[in-house]
Amino acid sequence: MSKISRRQGNEDLVNESIRFKEVLVIDQEGTQLGIMGRNEALDLAYNANLDLLCVAPGGNPPVCKIIDYGRFRFEQQKKAKESKKNQHVTEIKPLRVSPVIDQHDFETKLRQARKWLMEGMKVKVDMRFRGRMMTRLEVGKIVMNRFIEATSDLSGVEKLPNLEGNIMSAVLSPKKK
Repeated sequence: MSKISRRQGNEDLVNESIRFKEVLVIDQEGTQLGIMGRNEALDLAYNANLDLLCVAPGGNPPVCKIIDYGRFRFEQQKKAKESKKNQHVTEIKPLRVSPVIDQHDFETKLRQARKWLMEGMKVKVDMRFRGRMMTRLEVGKIVMNRFIEATSDLSGVEKLPNLEGNIMSAVLSPKKK
């Protein structure tokens, strides 16, 4: 039995931190023992060398279970770790092009973007307009649309090209296989 009386980082109500007068108690096998006072429920848990955990504090009456709290926390952490391991995080790779990009540079950037899209990564294409180029936005849109068109067999446009300040950006995501 562990003498856990303060709230843990995950806000579980355990043993003395339970402040309800009456609780519905469930034993370690899952059998309902009925509604009883908090002190009586704590005595039952301590006599079994276990802890009293409030599993449904919003219930009427609140539901408490007699369990080994250390083992319970371990199982919760194990489940959280397993679910985190199974998550797939899609990485967004940044790519910067210029509105007056040369053909060879354009093809190099395009080749890199296609490689990332084939690996399942998203690509964010940024185009910075400097100085007088702000008056020639249509040139930048042509280059951006040409880039999107060249990758259309591998990607879909997640975010259409739009201008935010002096940077035009678009996000390309890989097509599902």
